[in-house]
Amino acid sequence: MKKSLAQLFVALLIAFASTLVYLHMSALYLPFENKIKDLMFKVRGEIKGNENIIIIDIDERSLKELGQWPWSRDVVSKLLQNLAEYEVGIVGLDIVFAEPDNSSPKKVFQKLGLKSDGIADYDALLAETISNTPTIVGYIFALSNDGIKPDAPPKSNAIIIERDRPKHSSLIKPYRTILNIESIQEGAYSSGYFNTIPDNDGVVRSIPLVMEYNGILYPSLSLEMTRIMLDKKKIAVAYDDRGVSQIELGETIIPTDFFARMQVNYRGKQSSYRYISAVDVYNKTEDASHIKGKIALLGTSAAGLLDLRSTPFDSVFAGVEVHANAIDNIINGNFISKPIWAVGVDIASITILALLTFAILLLPSATLSFISFVFLNSIIVGTHYYLMMHKGVMLDTFILLLTLSVLFVLGQAINYFLEIKQKEMIKGKFASKVSPAVMNDLLLVEGDIFTAKEREISIFFSDVRGFTNISEAMGDPKSLIHLMNTYMDPMTEIIIKSHGTVDKFIGDAIMAYWNAPNEVENHADVAVCAALNQLHALKELNEQIRLNPEFKNAVLMADEKGIPIIDIGIGINTGMAIVGEMGSSSRSDYTVMGDPINLGSRLESLCKYYSSKLNISNFTKAQLNGNYIFRFLDLVTVKGKSEPIEIWQIHDYDKPLEGTLYGVTKEELEEELKIYHHAISLYKDTKFNEALEIFKTVDAKENKTNKMIYGIYIERCQHYLEIPPQNFNGVFVHTSKG
Repeated sequence: MKKSLAQLFVALLIAFASTLVYLHMSALYLPFENKIKDLMFKVRGEIKGNENIIIIDIDERSLKELGQWPWSRDVVSKLLQNLAEYEVGIVGLDIVFAEPDNSSPKKVFQKLGLKSDGIADYDALLAETISNTPTIVGYIFALSNDGIKPDAPPKSNAIIIERDRPKHSSLIKPYRTILNIESIQEGAYSSGYFNTIPDNDGVVRSIPLVMEYNGILYPSLSLEMTRIMLDKKKIAVAYDDRGVSQIELGETIIPTDFFARMQVNYRGKQSSYRYISAVDVYNKTEDASHIKGKIALLGTSAAGLLDLRSTPFDSVFAGVEVHANAIDNIINGNFISKPIWAVGVDIASITILALLTFAILLLPSATLSFISFVFLNSIIVGTHYYLMMHKGVMLDTFILLLTLSVLFVLGQAINYFLEIKQKEMIKGKFASKVSPAVMNDLLLVEGDIFTAKEREISIFFSDVRGFTNISEAMGDPKSLIHLMNTYMDPMTEIIIKSHGTVDKFIGDAIMAYWNAPNEVENHADVAVCAALNQLHALKELNEQIRLNPEFKNAVLMADEKGIPIIDIGIGINTGMAIVGEMGSSSRSDYTVMGDPINLGSRLESLCKYYSSKLNISNFTKAQLNGNYIFRFLDLVTVKGKSEPIEIWQIHDYDKPLEGTLYGVTKEELEEELKIYHHAISLYKDTKFNEALEIFKTVDAKENKTNKMIYGIYIERCQHYLEIPPQNFNGVFVHTSKG
């Protein structure tokens, strides 16, 4: 219970902390989140780009044949004119002509102070070509103050309206524009900026579709080209409380983040679209079918022109193709975004998955917990991948994986330390009660073994006969303790070796049991065998005591009375008992309680009454599978019990270790028991006179193996002959414990 509460507390604490990080410290984990999303793109693989989008590439071959960049404006003019003759659908320029063409003849004549009337003006030529062709020019926003005074605003034919704009807009607000020269900018039908703003790690994952400059909104090149292609006059920017929520282009709804940035759903590595070398267009050697009616973007892939970007697919990626991907996304509606409701889903997922991890930590097997943890992580990644790649919905993956991992590690640490504590507790409780093998088994048990539970056990009680006389003979307390330890050590070892649990030592008595806390197969047989082994071990033990001068007083006392120095009586009973940790809050012990324990104690006490060494109940006898030599002693009700029980004496194994324990041969013992049990049958049938004669006959023998039992039954038979019983059932009532 303590472990479960600790795990639950940690789960809720980690969920709360993760939610705070998610809501207020996203910068801490976004770099990792971005890498996961990049990996998802790579796992998805490449998709063929829209065949109607082409890139007119100012590549290395074009630079080699047409000269270094920047080309003279007449070359660019011819390039655009040829595209028009190819009947291109629309052209977007991913280049800016911010300075006049110094190579223009008119410019050269003017520098030389020569008359320039009628001399070719390449800037004017390009401006005229742009105005007469379906060309949308591009420009750049300088996002921060670079010390240059802001210039004129750009030209755009787009009408951008804002809906539910908050007081403070979250739109990107650049510092100044870097425009084409005035003639080109004014001559163009429209224009759009082609800024690509990378994330902190340098990877371009999104592009801003709209920026605000001097209080006016301007579209990106890709958005403006798409607007013109779709023949839409207006672009609507919709806001919610946190910023921009979406951009509407007619019926097309473009989901964005709060800053009006659209996540680019990249098709793949560079060249996902058809690249046509600019020199092939200039020379008109390109197949017309590759250009007619297409959406063309004029840009460069040449490394020296520094228009290369890093994307989730490629670390070297032509910037112009970023805009190709954006146009493709808008035209085909292949968007990836994080909708407003995704925040609620992420927060709910953190809590739910924390609780699921808590449940995983409660599994009994560490291996099963780990497999479940890996499976849960796989489910998260797989679900998020599916939603992103097939439904266009982005959820935060890293924060969930981090939450699960931290919680799992902390949870396993709690499990580890609490298990160590529990193992130390188990060792403390059972170090002197059970064998090392049993201890190892207990340490492997999952759950709280101390919790009280009902279990069938075989309970064992033994007691030293004549202990008072022995203690008086010893005189010295230290010698008495040494003597008892000499006796207790081998007796305890026999119990522990047979997987029994020593419950306690009560003076000279031992209480033990089998089948708790660990399971012991055939525990009744094991308990009986342990008892018989103890009885057999007493012979050697007494010889050792006789040879020890420290115990001479006890030896002399025993010799005078003609008894063994140490003799014991044992009682064994089998039944359902309560097993577990019991006691007060300040002091407790792992022990057993219940009627079977009380009956086991009574059986041991009755050894003196019946002159037996090992008494068992009929409950124990019913579970025995081994072969033993039994003697029926009595059918009685003991003090505190109303139901009669059978008391049986076990003389020895059916095949004794070294003769029987009673100084006669096995055959002699079996012959005696045969006669005895016949007399018992007569007694139970109320044939007291016949039974009496047999009991007297056996009792008169010197080598009888029980000195008391015959006298007991002789006395009873005589009593019943004098006072015949009514409704005799053979039950004798014991009114005392022994």
